[in-house]
Amino acid sequence: MTPFPTAPDISVIVPVRNEAGNIEPLIREIERALAGRSFEIVYVDDGSSDGTPAELARLAAAMPFLRTLRHATSCGQSCAVRTGVRAARGALIVTIDGDGQNDPAYMPALVDALVAGGEAMGMIAGQRLGRKDTGFKRWQSRTANRVRGWVLRDGTRDTGCGLKAIRRDVYLALPYFDALHRFMPALVKREGFDVGHVDVVDRPRLSGTSNYGFLDRLWVGILDLIGVWWLIRRRRRVPVVIGGTADAR
Repeated sequence: MTPFPTAPDISVIVPVRNEAGNIEPLIREIERALAGRSFEIVYVDDGSSDGTPAELARLAAAMPFLRTLRHATSCGQSCAVRTGVRAARGALIVTIDGDGQNDPAYMPALVDALVAGGEAMGMIAGQRLGRKDTGFKRWQSRTANRVRGWVLRDGTRDTGCGLKAIRRDVYLALPYFDALHRFMPALVKREGFDVGHVDVVDRPRLSGTSNYGFLDRLWVGILDLIGVWWLIRRRRRVPVVIGGTADAR
């Protein structure tokens, strides 16, 4: 008998690389946060070299709501999220970082705000309060967010927060590139949808160390910002279909 007889309402996408010690605690928190709701958790292992694959296999054997995918080599966070969304069966997607800094307790608020917004609401973005990173990393994030906000006018204070709720069809309509997760509010608005926000309290990672550095993101981030600015400028208007005879497929 298949453990997934019907499609869930919510698919939680968790991209990870070398996070073996964080997997089970985070899954348990997600399970508690979404108790009483129809959900699945899709972990995407982005080419881990530690015990992550074995830990995911162990847990998937005992948890019918857990699905796992694995990249042969690391392709980056945005690629891992995209792999998970494409495999997801829920119409509503929730993304969360795999290091435990995002608190799953905020997931119901994100989902409820997305549903309450109706068809016009494309995404609800978490915005972190009380950042627990180093002073340098907080400065780095504030600077990047200010520059991005000034250039893109996306109305979002913190696009780096991994906690987001988005409609699956909206996500799949976005143009893909390797840093997509950092520019989603601007690109969702580009597709003609509204973006809402929920404040979430940040916390220290559960275990391990960060996979990200400063210099390896700086220049790529500048080029990505220019590219997203260009994409927005090149979309003259979003079409509104008011009639026709073609059947939706």
